[in-house]
Amino acid sequence: MALVVPVLADAQDGAFSAYSPYSVYGIGDLNRSGSAFSRQMGGVGVALRNRRFINYNNPASITARDSLSFMANFGVQQNNEVYKQDGEGGLVKSANNQFNISDMVMSFPIWRSSAFMVGINPFSNVGYDFSSIETNPEIIGYTNNITNDSYGQGGIFELFVGAGVTFWKRLSIGAQLNYYFGNIDKTTNMIFTDASYRSMYGGYNLQLNGITGKFGLQYEQKLGGNVSMVLGATYRMKTGLRGTLREYRYASLSSVTDTLVNNIENLSKKGSSLSLGDEIGAGISIKGGERWMAEFDYLRSDWSNTGFDSKFGLNSIGSAGRFTGRVSQSFRAGFEFVPNRNDVRYYFKRVAYRGGLYYEQNYYQLAGNMVTSKGVTFGVTLPILKHYNHNGLTLGMDIGQRGSRKNGMVSETYACFVIGIDIHDIWFQKIRYQ
Repeated sequence: MALVVPVLADAQDGAFSAYSPYSVYGIGDLNRSGSAFSRQMGGVGVALRNRRFINYNNPASITARDSLSFMANFGVQQNNEVYKQDGEGGLVKSANNQFNISDMVMSFPIWRSSAFMVGINPFSNVGYDFSSIETNPEIIGYTNNITNDSYGQGGIFELFVGAGVTFWKRLSIGAQLNYYFGNIDKTTNMIFTDASYRSMYGGYNLQLNGITGKFGLQYEQKLGGNVSMVLGATYRMKTGLRGTLREYRYASLSSVTDTLVNNIENLSKKGSSLSLGDEIGAGISIKGGERWMAEFDYLRSDWSNTGFDSKFGLNSIGSAGRFTGRVSQSFRAGFEFVPNRNDVRYYFKRVAYRGGLYYEQNYYQLAGNMVTSKGVTFGVTLPILKHYNHNGLTLGMDIGQRGSRKNGMVSETYACFVIGIDIHDIWFQKIRYQ
């Protein structure tokens, strides 16, 4: 039996940047990276080359650009979730919604066929708040009601800088430096209604940082006419983490507080460090000029030896069942279609229409049960009439489901709205006078 968490019926009252009962494990939910336009296509990007948008899923792709252009992207998202779990008293339901910044990135050319980018986006998110009430439990006599609370918040951010260069107009290679940093708080409380008993408060605080590299390549081959094929690959190195893990616990009775546990573990010491799993990706895309494209990506990340499943407070907390790190996999497919980018009469023929699918096996399993996610994505980019329609407002939606109600687990159904602002300008053009 895999016990996840009891779902709190009024969870929407909490103010979180992200929320999911599955984020109680490890470093929380891993963010599906990519700017708004790639997320509309199921999150593809390993083999994606588009000179109108920044694709930071593969550092080799940033060379696909106008040679004199500056590009920037800013994205936000709004998540809505509904949770269902079979409890002892029947079906339990809950709902939540949040708003958060999804990414900020900019890119500009360095010299001829080379380019540079810098940006930041969430790598993982933690957000949960659930509780249960024991009515008149007989521990030592009758204690009246006991409220058990568990809540957590925080996450890890990814700050990255990357550069790419193209050789022979076909082969592009790129490298990226990633810096991870963040803070995660997980708290559990046991509060007695009877004031003659001591209430218990405690939890875990994780502060960490780490540096790693990511590498990518893309090769474009003409197939005839304006149709071409792009093969892409990426590799992100395994990341050793530094920081501290603090465990604290104290008892409170009236105005008197006694500290029971206050341990701080230095994660930088040999044998005690944590790590983020490596990741390898492969993709293939077919495109017909700037009118249409379709892509399929496969990503694999190994979290089986990262250390999170061996540290209490990270492998489980409160009433959540213990998890085990595993190899995660992701299958993504997407397409884009633009009827006519240069149409001067009909605005909606210049709009980019996109859609996609994805299936993911998460980086952990619960009591031997695999947790999967699947969903559909779609959206549009509305061009702003400046610099040949490069500037645009991107609107998208991601509808999917994670987990199931089998074996006491939670079924999470979600709808995520994504908004991206794409900015393009000519910065490096010399003015000539006649």
